[in-house]
Amino acid sequence: MSQIPTEYRPNVGIVVFNESGRVWIGHRHGVGGDHAWQFPQGGVDQGEDLLAAAIRELFEETGIRSVELLGRTRDWVYYDFPPEVLANKKIGKNYKGQRQIWFAFRFTGVDSEINLEAHHEQEFSRWEWCELDRVIDRVVSFKRDSYRKVIEEFKAFA
Repeated sequence: MSQIPTEYRPNVGIVVFNESGRVWIGHRHGVGGDHAWQFPQGGVDQGEDLLAAAIRELFEETGIRSVELLGRTRDWVYYDFPPEVLANKKIGKNYKGQRQIWFAFRFTGVDSEINLEAHHEQEFSRWEWCELDRVIDRVVSFKRDSYRKVIEEFKAFA
């Protein structure tokens, strides 16, 4: 009998704004469809500072280092995994979903800094700068409510 997930995995999410107020989104590597776009995000290591985790994840997933901190969400943002994610032993193992603190950064570098192969486990196959109000329609449905909360808190940075 499999263990029933009862916890939310601690995670950080990252919204990177460019000088034009657009946000960085990436298309998930190895995932098809029009709703495979998302902001960078990742797990927090045991004892790791949340801001340090966000900076680490941002670099691992995008190659981006040139950023200035704009802000963070006041509270944890939660979402539940759908059954198909819970069945994935890598992602859904022992967790009901994720709880995230989100960070907003201003990108201060140049686009050539972005390297989707900066880390050995590539997260994104392609990326673009997107209008903040267009992001919701491009992400997977089970993350949309959490994205709405983040976008509401960060819209002043656009």
